Amino acid sequence: MELDQQVHHPAGTADPGDTLRERGLRVTAPRVAVLEAVGAHPHADADTILKQARTTLPTVSVQAVYDVLHALTAAGILRRIEPAGHPARYERRVGDNHHHVVCRSCGAVGDVDCAVGEAPCLTPSSSSGFQIDTAEVTYWGICPRCATDPVPATA
Repeated sequence: MELDQQVHHPAGTADPGDTLRERGLRVTAPRVAVLEAVGAHPHADADTILKQARTTLPTVSVQAVYDVLHALTAAGILRRIEPAGHPARYERRVGDNHHHVVCRSCGAVGDVDCAVGEAPCLTPSSSSGFQIDTAEVTYWGICPRCATDPVPATA
């Protein structure tokens, strides 16, 4: 299984300003920098996003990046995933019910399309009265790089 690095932009646009306006958010330099960082590094954690955002906006603060990540996730522009034992990761692929594969060795994350194609794509044995709209599945294994690398990768 290969890790999917394709970037899926909401509303079919790659322009961060358009994406923000479509969701009723103001276009600000930190929001644009964070969106570009997540677009360039799908499944990145907040530290990686901060470092990437600072390449275009050196003055952006740690708190500003966290605030933007929270706002963009709440607006449905970003998706936050939380693989067990790893920091939260962010991606721009939203609006579908895809899943993830995580490398146990290096922590690499990839997308896995849902086999059924529509949410929630899995049928639980019992819903306990809930109206279920999403199923999150995390597959765990060893990525191709770690499988062929005799030296353990550092996370």
